[in-house]
Amino acid sequence: MKILVCIKQVPGTNKVEVDPVTGVLKRDGVESKMNPYDLYALESAFRIRVDMGGEVSVITMGPPQSEEIIKEAFMMGADEGTLLSDRKFAGADVLATSYTLSQGVKMTGNPDLIICGKQTTDGDTAQVGAEMAEYLGIPHVSNVRKIVKINDRSITVEMDMAETVEIQEIKFPCLITVEKDIYTPRLPSYKRKLETKSKKAKVLSLKDFDDKNENHYGLNGSATQVERIFPPAINTDKEMWQGNAEELTHKLLDKLKELKFV
Repeated sequence: MKILVCIKQVPGTNKVEVDPVTGVLKRDGVESKMNPYDLYALESAFRIRVDMGGEVSVITMGPPQSEEIIKEAFMMGADEGTLLSDRKFAGADVLATSYTLSQGVKMTGNPDLIICGKQTTDGDTAQVGAEMAEYLGIPHVSNVRKIVKINDRSITVEMDMAETVEIQEIKFPCLITVEKDIYTPRLPSYKRKLETKSKKAKVLSLKDFDDKNENHYGLNGSATQVERIFPPAINTDKEMWQGNAEELTHKLLDKLKELKFV
């Protein structure tokens, strides 16, 4: 079985600058880490490989330094990795990101199962997985909290639908997005780090894709534009009040009125 896991490098800090012209995050030189939700997707793939055999590959889109999370995936047990990197991919919204990833998936050879984390911590849209599946023309389900069973033809999953729990069988090839805590992610192995230290990711750019139309990628291919984005203001002001419960209650109410919260 061929399993492909989508991973992403996200900022490892909340102190991120925003490009005032394009409105996108400045990722160069920023401390980064693997998207936490992708760790659950990776662990799900490794568990399935134990039961079904085959190989687990990872794919990511980003600048050259994104290869670091592919190396981390190697240390956790991934067999192969692909990096989609091209300046023409920069500034992509969820639609352009999904399309770029779908093109990359086609170049890696059609997997039986694609697994994504529920969402990313820098975007929180939870849309990329489903949009990828639509571009690839394969069935998909989201919010998977449990893998019930799997065989050569299909996978049966349990989905958390907020007010209900649904169980669905999906035939391969398909895509699923998993919730956190579906499994406890394993830690990178130092032994595997030594074994894979010279292992390289396969790097693909726009010229490697079947669709080389620049208008389908990055800012050009984005259907949405960020009108304004800015880091939250840091406010360290504080007041200390003294008094009994009744006095403090009145002070708190007056303050809430002053701030126009009530």
